[in-house]
Amino acid sequence: MAISERKKKILAAVVDEYIRTAEPVGSKAIAQSAGLGCSSATIRNELAELVSLGYLEQPHTSAGRVPTPMGYRMYVNELMEKQKLSLEESEEINRRLNARLQQLDDALSNVSRLASQLTDYPALALTAQHTVTVQRFDLIYVDANTFIIVLTLSSSQAKSKLVRLPISVDQKLVQRLSSLFNSGFTGVTEEQISPLLINSTERAADDTMGITSVIAAFVLETLTEANTPSASISGENRLLSQPEFRDPDKAHRLMSYLSGGGYILPPNSGLDAGDGVKVLIGPENVAEELKDSSVVLASYDAGDNTRGLIGVVGPTRMDYSAVAAKLSCLAASLSRRLGGGEAPPEGMHNKLIIKGDDPNDRR
Repeated sequence: MAISERKKKILAAVVDEYIRTAEPVGSKAIAQSAGLGCSSATIRNELAELVSLGYLEQPHTSAGRVPTPMGYRMYVNELMEKQKLSLEESEEINRRLNARLQQLDDALSNVSRLASQLTDYPALALTAQHTVTVQRFDLIYVDANTFIIVLTLSSSQAKSKLVRLPISVDQKLVQRLSSLFNSGFTGVTEEQISPLLINSTERAADDTMGITSVIAAFVLETLTEANTPSASISGENRLLSQPEFRDPDKAHRLMSYLSGGGYILPPNSGLDAGDGVKVLIGPENVAEELKDSSVVLASYDAGDNTRGLIGVVGPTRMDYSAVAAKLSCLAASLSRRLGGGEAPPEGMHNKLIIKGDDPNDRR
């Protein structure tokens, strides 16, 4: 349902004030800050309607209003003032990023630490290559009881395994299996390697000793490892400075989830955050531990056919505009530094456009 421009201005004022104070917002504060030119009674009526529409809620009868996840979503999509980092702020982020990336072995932890410092929220950095598959199989016959599996991956990596068998195997069987795996398993994702495919390969090779299953198991193990994102979390204790996490049990649950490698992305969504920056608010998060939190995500090109993601987790009363602007700048800098190509497209999946990230937008 569309709401009036006055209601939108009042909703924006409530969210801005609540982000600033972390206290329920009353009609008097709105009258002073929103510049609406209408009475407190009119504002109270509009606030009541925003509550009935689901954009605001009233924690207690005598208290002011606070935004709901639906209200935050409207704010992020349509109402908030998009922040544009100053040239000095952008240069400072680039300077600190370059200093962090001097230690390439710790690049992920340095990126997450910098994101946490910039936003004052817990931050997670992840990298993952585009879906890795096997490009070539080499089965090297050593002797009657030994052969070597060599997998050449689409990521240009090679993985090998020495297989020792309790029984003798004919060299021709190993050669047949090499041919069959090259014709049936190359370019195939982990999910596509089904029991049916394995069984049909076993029959085609006339393999009665289970060697096909040994090879397939190594393939699945290798692809699982290759397609698992690398991750680093920093700044979990920053949650404790937020009023929403004064309850130690609530803070501990979320901190434990993040520290334990809990996913901030929906299952099977990959590492592409959409068009640059994406915001997940409260119930939009899949994990139960994140239902009272918001997540801001920015994707970047990490080079070598690899995508990266920076995620910041905080209360739903997050300064979305400031966080999005900083993550967008950081992601663009990482793309230039690591990918050597263009930065991720500016904006976000839900129409949040970060102005100022495009050099052509600078005035």
